[in-house]
Amino acid sequence: MIDRAVASCVWAIVFLTSIVCGVVAAGTADSPVFKAGESGSYTFDTGLLRGSLCANGKSSGLTSVVHIPTGTRLDKGSGIFGYYRLLATNQRYGRMGWDLPGQSRLLDDGAVEVTLPAAEDRPFELVAVYRWADRATLDLETTIKPRADLSNFEVFLASYFSEALPDPYVRARGGFLLAERSYGDWLTFPRDRAVAKFLRDGRWEKEPYPVTWTVVDELEEPVAFRRGGESAPRVVLMAPRDDCFAVSTPYQGESHYSLYLSLFGRDIKAGEPATVRSRLVVAMPRSGRDILDLYQDYRKQLNVEK
Repeated sequence: MIDRAVASCVWAIVFLTSIVCGVVAAGTADSPVFKAGESGSYTFDTGLLRGSLCANGKSSGLTSVVHIPTGTRLDKGSGIFGYYRLLATNQRYGRMGWDLPGQSRLLDDGAVEVTLPAAEDRPFELVAVYRWADRATLDLETTIKPRADLSNFEVFLASYFSEALPDPYVRARGGFLLAERSYGDWLTFPRDRAVAKFLRDGRWEKEPYPVTWTVVDELEEPVAFRRGGESAPRVVLMAPRDDCFAVSTPYQGESHYSLYLSLFGRDIKAGEPATVRSRLVVAMPRSGRDILDLYQDYRKQLNVEK
């Protein structure tokens, strides 16, 4: 009888342990992390998305990104959520942000911190933290540590997608608007007229690749997405309204297949660090309402009103 009781207790412990381990394993699947890769890069496999960050040690964001359920390659060219242009009033700092020398490190919680240090011609340090919120959601926090006053400072965050996602939509005043070629070649949606003036203050005339933007409409919220066929995933970009002052894109089908978030858009005083947030979500929403629900959830998590 004693042996049977002991055996029963052992089996009970084994059974309960298997349940607990199953819960832990499931929780781990929903809390993905980056892992150290080769040549200063980091890899990820969330179960839904697979790819790399900081390929070849550059700050070009996510590359080789595959949506595992459909096998769709999501990125192209210089990657997703990479630092492209660093701008201020009539000023461009360097050519491309991802060409600037920097360092990166894996944090204890599986996030990656990227630092672009200040330089003689760049009076600020940029610190970025990439962190997975869940299997489909990547959060990016961008902090500027200025050594001099920065006038109407802008971080132009670039995402280049594959030809599988040719259709760009932006949340304008009238709803989600498809960026058709009839509007122009390079299209932008500023938050309001006050920030629209940044487009004409000289920053976009600097080489290389100067751009003349066409203002299509004002933003309702800083939310945009790219999509292809019905079976392809949607890649959604978003940021709090106070953190992102414009969303830009080329027209539908244009070969860059890109979306851009203009972050900050305000004066930053020397010695006063400033931080903005942005988020990427890969989803299969049925409607624009589903995408707005994603944005509302994001706002609630950040406890921001807009």
